[in-house]
Amino acid sequence: MSNAQPRSATTVALLADIPSTGHVGEAGAHRFPLRGDTVGARSSAFVAFAIEQVRAGRKVVALYPAWQATDAERAVNFARGALRTDRIAGIGVDLSPLALSLVADQLAYLAPYLPPGMVAALSGELPKHLLAGAWLRTVSGLSTLPTSMRQHMGSYAPSVSFLAFCAPTARVGRLRPAEIAAGLPFRPVQPVQLLSSTPDPAITKVFDDNLPQAIQPVATRNLPAQPLGGTYWGTSKYVEFVALSAHPQALAYAAGSIRASACAWCGEPMAARPCPFCSANSTGHPIYTPPASTVRPPTPGPRSTPPAGPPTVPRPPRAGAPAPGPPPNGEARQRSPQPPRSPQSPTTSVEEPPHRRLDPRSYSR
Repeated sequence: MSNAQPRSATTVALLADIPSTGHVGEAGAHRFPLRGDTVGARSSAFVAFAIEQVRAGRKVVALYPAWQATDAERAVNFARGALRTDRIAGIGVDLSPLALSLVADQLAYLAPYLPPGMVAALSGELPKHLLAGAWLRTVSGLSTLPTSMRQHMGSYAPSVSFLAFCAPTARVGRLRPAEIAAGLPFRPVQPVQLLSSTPDPAITKVFDDNLPQAIQPVATRNLPAQPLGGTYWGTSKYVEFVALSAHPQALAYAAGSIRASACAWCGEPMAARPCPFCSANSTGHPIYTPPASTVRPPTPGPRSTPPAGPPTVPRPPRAGAPAPGPPPNGEARQRSPQPPRSPQSPTTSVEEPPHRRLDPRSYSR
């Protein structure tokens, strides 16, 4: 009997006042701004939503900003306690609001094709494939990224500004136009799209004159400022940005980069300990380790052709399709490098551990 997850096994939620970028179309995460005068009022909408999803047979992956976690953690604990279930995972992500909004929507886009544990694992993998940060006029109020006393003192000089990155690494440095291209910590695979937002469009000249030339995107989008942008960056004088690959195989490559093992208690795939659902700290057999020959960056596409839409994921193979046989006459056939497996393929299904038949927690579900 197959243990493959149904297409509707996972629901992605974002517990913060972080609107969608609209980059992946309608496949966005469910958002809960957690507004209200009391903890109960701020948590009630998500708790009701989580109860509905769990009773419908789905698991919930709830993302929230790690730098504003208190109310979100309480909401997740309320929902888990109300149902006495471990089918709700709360995951703090240390990203700026614009980058977190994009990652949440990308997870919602991939969720129908992956088991819940893989969706949770991708919350830490997807930021490694982005270049996200901001141009800052000052870092005197920045507390979410590491800064030095020298940088704080430099904030008072009228001609100094800064370039800060939160993904794939966290770092802050002075903006030196001649060194931007060589100093980028990561370059997404071409073609590249650039998303940006600012609360003050009158301050974007320094950003517009320097960063796009270094990243060389084929398409740019200016978005409304995120409500929590000033909270994260510690100033209203900023231009937030995210550069991402719009290659059709970009998300498939990110999903294929994860090495996952089955949780020894609940059986979900987990790429890091403890398990985001049941908090177990041990793993069983590996369930998905992509071969080295198949985990390759996607082939760069033509830089002159703008992407037609959000990154697409290939369709899974038809059920019952015959597997390719060995080469005739024992001769080894030369194969060209293959793209990473699609996130939609059923290769990440989890074989249920034998002790699950006697799982004592099943009596309370």
